[in-house]
Formats: sequence, C-alpha cells, structure tokens
Amino acid sequence: MEKSANVWKANLVNGLILGLLSVVFSLVLWFLDQTFNKSLGYIFMVVEILIVYFLVKSYRDNFLHGTISFSQALGAGVVIFLYASIISSIFSAILYTVIDPELMNKGLAATEEIYRKRGIPQEQIDLGLKMAGKMMKPAISIPVGLIANMFFGLIISLIVAAFVRKEGNPLIETPQQ
Repeated sequence: MEKSANVWKANLVNGLILGLLSVVFSLVLWFLDQTFNKSLGYIFMVVEILIVYFLVKSYRDNFLHGTISFSQALGAGVVIFLYASIISSIFSAILYTVIDPELMNKGLAATEEIYRKRGIPQEQIDLGLKMAGKMMKPAISIPVGLIANMFFGLIISLIVAAFVRKEGNPLIETPQQ
C-alpha cells in the first residue's frame, strides 16, 4: 500500500527545528567569541547527526506508521537539511553584515594566523586572504553556504538513513491516512 505522507510538508517543522538550533549554536559561539573554533564545529556536527536521527525517526513514526525505506529516510534527511540550510545561510549573512560586520575581518585574521603557522610565504597569504574576502560577501557566501550545507547534509542523511530505516512486513497492511 502506498504511503501518502508529503515529505516536504511533514518535515518543514523538523527543518525549522534544525535550522533554529543551528542559529542558536552560532549565536552562542559568537557571544563566547568562539565563532572560528573548529573543535566546537566538529562537536556540533556530531550533535547534528543525533538531532537528524531523531527528526527522521519522528517522521518515520508519526507519518509513515513506523516503517521507512532507506531512500525515504535519505529524502527526509535531505529535505530537513534544505530547510535548515536556508535558515542557517540567511542568518550567517545577517550575522556578517548586520550584527557584526567586523566578524569577516576577524575571520580573515584567524585565517592569516593559520597560514603563518604553516609557514606559507606572505605573497601566498595575501592572495589567499584576497580570495577569502571575496568569498565572504553575502552574494557569494549564501549560495556557497547552501551548497556546502546540502553536501554535508547529504552525507549526514546517508549515515542517518542507514540507522533509521525500518522495513515493514509486506503481508501486513498499514492503515490509510
């Protein structure tokens, strides 16, 4: 029997939850002046995997009668990340242009420090910082952020789908919605 849950509508709230949690995490990092701390970013990625697991599991249990195929779970995860990525990218643009316009310069300074520690020549550092400065403009950073978030969202969704999938018994009919 065909399952008729609309993945876009059913996961709108889930995407909003993940997007808002991402915004809150970004604000906490900003308040603590840890915006460019990679270790905390990795920790959030692990937390994000757990959150997506529970959101896709919620979709499975509440909309698909407790069963979900790998492809349905993957699709749900990608849709959740699409909504969350839109929210996160818009917030990042607001953070870098309205809330803290100097944050871009702080990011460039942090990047320069990393390059110096690696022993990169000053000419290459200047070229890299010039390119990074262009990439941080909202007209470029929003689309690039969306694409990067969706790429990582796809990878995370693949991982989550492997654990959330739960095939039903084909001999037992699921109730109509």
